[in-house]
Amino acid sequence: MIEIKDLHKSYKMGANSLHVLKGINFNVSEGEMVAIMGSSGSGKSTLLNILGILDEADEGTYHLDNKLIKDLNEKVAAQYRNKFLGFIFQSFNLINYKNALDNVAMPLYYQGVKRNIRMEKAMHYLERVGLADWADHLPNELSGGQKQRVAIARALASEPKVLLADEPTGALDSVTSYEVMELIQKINDEGKTVLMVTHEDDIAHMCNRIVNLKDGLIIDDSVVKQVRAKKLIHV
Repeated sequence: MIEIKDLHKSYKMGANSLHVLKGINFNVSEGEMVAIMGSSGSGKSTLLNILGILDEADEGTYHLDNKLIKDLNEKVAAQYRNKFLGFIFQSFNLINYKNALDNVAMPLYYQGVKRNIRMEKAMHYLERVGLADWADHLPNELSGGQKQRVAIARALASEPKVLLADEPTGALDSVTSYEVMELIQKINDEGKTVLMVTHEDDIAHMCNRIVNLKDGLIIDDSVVKQVRAKKLIHV
């Protein structure tokens, strides 16, 4: 599903250059659930931005679903993001003046889906995350956990091949974090590929593979025994 070879990325810092990714080799098969870990400055956010077609590497190759992601103009990049990727953010990134249903439907609007169809699909995904009764509520009327569930429903609405999650539990308490992870695990169980950046070890172990970055390099890439969030919720 994802194949990265010898990826390098640098940023100009005045007269100097900061070499953030220093030759990343990284493959993800369809249906995997992978945690990307590393301290601040390790390159994990830069890697996620490249995977999300929000940034482009200086060297190396990135294939997504056998398609080379390179030299895309913004229109084509946006089309690829809509077609292949769903995003879940720590800060939820919901539109404050739109209700939960409209927020979930937003990616379908950009895909040109007719209003009645996109509202029907949006409601379906709100039902999936247990928030059908909250469809008319604005984000400021929702708890943190509910906001993240809306964000997950929005990420699923366009039926992407890969979910990219950037610290999806970072703004949540432990119990709510585990409830959100239980939902993400269920989505992965159905075959959806999930990549998640996290600094929380317990959350990382709810994936089945952990990739550790340090100073722009992968220092460890291990398959782990997945901890099921559902068990921890009821401890």
